[in-house]
Amino acid sequence: MSNDLPKVAWIGLGIMGSPMSENLIKAGYDVTGYTLEQDKVDRLAAAGGTGASSIAEAVRDADVIITMVPASPQVEAIAYGPEGILENARRGALLVDMSSITPQTSVDLAERARDKGIRVLDAPVSGGEAGAVEAALSIMVGGEQADFDAARPVLDALGRTIVLCGPHGCGQTVKAANQLIVAVNIQACAEAVVFLEKSGVDLAAALDVLNGGLAGSTVLTRKKANFLNRDFAPGFRIDLHHKDMGIVTDAARNVGAALPVGAVVAQLVASLRAQGDGGLDHSALLRSVERLSGRPVGA
Repeated sequence: MSNDLPKVAWIGLGIMGSPMSENLIKAGYDVTGYTLEQDKVDRLAAAGGTGASSIAEAVRDADVIITMVPASPQVEAIAYGPEGILENARRGALLVDMSSITPQTSVDLAERARDKGIRVLDAPVSGGEAGAVEAALSIMVGGEQADFDAARPVLDALGRTIVLCGPHGCGQTVKAANQLIVAVNIQACAEAVVFLEKSGVDLAAALDVLNGGLAGSTVLTRKKANFLNRDFAPGFRIDLHHKDMGIVTDAARNVGAALPVGAVVAQLVASLRAQGDGGLDHSALLRSVERLSGRPVGA
């Protein structure tokens, strides 16, 4: 494909990365991708992208490099070292890390990239798998205004709400706050579901009317079917939300902010993971409330 759009390298083709990279292809971008699972690389190629056999090969000619991996250790693994992004990308390239990691990891990455002449943005997202597929993500960005402006057309192909939140690390801080709100919201919905069902109320009717009032939320809209059908196929895994609750509780402690409810929900997420439910969607917090309430646990 020959066009005037920047060449994009995409590292990390999981639940989020695959549909996001395909949205860039649909928008006309030349995307070369690499991930650990060959079938995911093949999926990108089938969608019109180019598969690469290594990070070095993927990033060599890229103007924009986008990374979407699970956590800080993976970001460090793909960015640093002789086979990593910083050693193999060209000077002047723009690295947009869309993973959800600690703010400090993003700050450190930006500093080390600066020595190589590589610009960096932290740009974590919210909206889950559905938001990725629909290109309706909320993207919270940390970094320089000029780099944000340069990345904006690419980000516009991936999301709807795209905001520069401040310098390096600020995108991650806002993402951590997002994960705090989402987890507490899911927990409140889960408690309401068990309360309603134990009371003999028609759950579907109750959730409809609740979602039309002040108790309504994007979380309830997105997760209503999960609750009703006990369908916990992962859009966003408990394992990842557990990681994110660790990020927000640690970051909050570092700045002296108290998260009393967040700390309780972080423990509920941890306990769900300890029960073997880490691979389920975060709406499976309902299973934890069912156990605590003496109900048979749903599928």
